Amino acid sequence: MELFVATKAGSILGPFASLFGIVMDLLFRFTSSFGIFNIGVCIILFTIITRLLLFPLTLKQQKSSKMMALMNPEIAAIQKKYKGKTDQTSMAKQQVEMQAVYEKYGSSPMAGCLPMLIQFPIILALYRVIYNIPAYVPSVRVFFDNVVEPLQNQPGFAEKLIEIGGKMSTGFTAEALSGSADKIVDLLYKFTPENWTLLQNAFPSISEVIAQNADKIEQMNSFFGINLATAPFTGFTNITIAWAIPILAGLTQWYSTKLMSSTQNTDPDAPGAQMMNSMMIMMPLMSVFFCFTLPAGIGIYWVVQGIILIFQQIFVNSYMKKVDMDELIQKNVEKMNKKRAKKGLPPAKINQNAAASLKNIQAKQEAEEAELNRRLERNAKQIKDSTEFYNSDPKPDSLAAKARMVQKYNEKHNK
Repeated sequence: MELFVATKAGSILGPFASLFGIVMDLLFRFTSSFGIFNIGVCIILFTIITRLLLFPLTLKQQKSSKMMALMNPEIAAIQKKYKGKTDQTSMAKQQVEMQAVYEKYGSSPMAGCLPMLIQFPIILALYRVIYNIPAYVPSVRVFFDNVVEPLQNQPGFAEKLIEIGGKMSTGFTAEALSGSADKIVDLLYKFTPENWTLLQNAFPSISEVIAQNADKIEQMNSFFGINLATAPFTGFTNITIAWAIPILAGLTQWYSTKLMSSTQNTDPDAPGAQMMNSMMIMMPLMSVFFCFTLPAGIGIYWVVQGIILIFQQIFVNSYMKKVDMDELIQKNVEKMNKKRAKKGLPPAKINQNAAASLKNIQAKQEAEEAELNRRLERNAKQIKDSTEFYNSDPKPDSLAAKARMVQKYNEKHNK
């Protein structure tokens, strides 16, 4: 599988990833000062810090979800009222009534999605750093550079690297390795202890340098006997302790989602209820799949994140039980009116706005219906007048008489 994060350049995630790389580097230096040269420990500390930083967004999202649970019965009633009605007028009325509900609670349809949208690029950047730590953490990169520099002076090193890497070398070419130290580091980061031993044997003239740095790299990458740079799944016949990572990732994801759903409206017909039920099944399964197929370092992040989310969710659930929802609604409405004031709009008067909008729609509909009726009446009158005119006996040689002759002629030949 090709590295999807081999380089830091040319991506919108680059600035985020670089920032997180600095944080990871500081953590590695900090733990190293205590004699702990382990990326797994850094990932755990890194995850704790990032989840604490993202906690305000998590809390905001939970408040929005709780607000949505209060709104759901009213929204469901509106949807039921207009169910099956697809005409433009009914859809407009439904939209106005839905908007009135959101304004009543000082919320918006995007309120619960915004925190997730903000977190999404941050989480992708986190994965990017953990997926390829040497590219972002100079304190780790130095041990690989110690091997890369003498290795590049060895004849045919690129071809031998690909041969030693085996399946890990998929996506790498001898030409790319020959022209890029970064590519070499990307490949070496995936090496197991067995690969490093083969590398020493392949280049005996620099075997001592390789051995010294390989020991440090193995110490950094090994977490309870698990190589953090490789995926846990290497075949159904090779079950290892690394399989515990995706299993724990799935369990923690399931339990944290279960705790989150406990704050929601449990009505199966409520908007979003079906999606929440699907998430409780799909998200854990996705966690298991990704943690089996991606480097174990990402799995460690996923497991620790799941454990932190569980504790955070327990706290949030306890906090939300004490929240005065009336006070929260009032604050939301005040915030909404402040935004309206900045745009030069008057404070929202919910019932009046909704009633006025509905009245305008109804007035427009009535005007259109009245105009249609006037047209129908006018056409009917014209037909009636024409019929009476042609059925009358006009004076001879008059214009009406000639028109009557034409009509009779047409009727005779159209039979």
